[in-house]
Amino acid sequence: MTRTHGILPCQAIEALIANGDIAATHPFAENQVQPASLDLRLGRRAWRVRASFLPRLTGSVSERIADVAMHELDLSAGAVLERGCVYIAELQERLALPGDIAARANPKSSTGRLDVFVRVLTDGQPAFDDIAAGYRGPLFLEIAPQTFSVLARTGTRLSQLRLKRGESSTLAVRSIGVDLTGDVAGFRARRHAGVIDLDRVGAYDPRDFWEALSARRGELLLDPGEFYILASKEQIEIPVDQAAEMTPIDPTVGEFRVHYAGFFDPGFGSAEAGGEGSRGVLEVRSHETPFLLEDGQAVARLVYEPLSAKPSRLYGAGGSHYQRQGLRLSKHFATDI
Repeated sequence: MTRTHGILPCQAIEALIANGDIAATHPFAENQVQPASLDLRLGRRAWRVRASFLPRLTGSVSERIADVAMHELDLSAGAVLERGCVYIAELQERLALPGDIAARANPKSSTGRLDVFVRVLTDGQPAFDDIAAGYRGPLFLEIAPQTFSVLARTGTRLSQLRLKRGESSTLAVRSIGVDLTGDVAGFRARRHAGVIDLDRVGAYDPRDFWEALSARRGELLLDPGEFYILASKEQIEIPVDQAAEMTPIDPTVGEFRVHYAGFFDPGFGSAEAGGEGSRGVLEVRSHETPFLLEDGQAVARLVYEPLSAKPSRLYGAGGSHYQRQGLRLSKHFATDI
């Protein structure tokens, strides 16, 4: 089924690339286009900045970098981005979107599970991650490692772009609860751990970076400022003609933040793509006060939207680190604890 409006599937994204509406400084990688999103790659330069910022309506990101940059980093040989610091990196991709196509960015799953906070910036648009229809210009990425210092290089993929034609259309909204059962109910990040190379898969012993947690009486106490990996109570399935985004259950609840990486591609958790039984992984950070989380408590919403057409390939069909997942750390760790 083909719709006039909706999130663009992989074949439509590839058509935009072929037409030059999406361009890059280096050739696109074979697996860069996902079923309903495009991975974004770091360019050669990044800057350590003294503060996060948004560009002015009439200004560019480059102009603001000149105002707040402390020093420049060359990512071509790799560079360590230290936790507690803010960086702006140029991305290899740039856009010349048609007037009826807008875009939205979000961290990749592995980025969120390492507590690396990223947001896309664009010229003349005072908003993070949302890119207006018809935007023409470069893309930049704000990177703020919160828990672990990380090693990044040119080509590292931290963020992804979802493109949409026409107005938003919500098909369904599902409440997502947290699962605190089992011998291991979640993981808490260890402070002062080593550097994680973002491009190394299965390279690290999780015990050096994470502490396994068990719930008491079906409850888990979140300590302020700590970072947790938890799992959803519900199995999640994204129909093959839809995509979804996980959002906060209630933005006015300020005790904790859930899910830094919110995109779910078509086929996630579906039997057709071999993912039956998949659960959502929740990246949780408590804020100013301790918060007692209960098993089954609703912590997020899953918002489903239509695709403009069924994608020519589904999430996990060619193999994925996170299809059929339960409580799972990022792909950088050899095994779970």
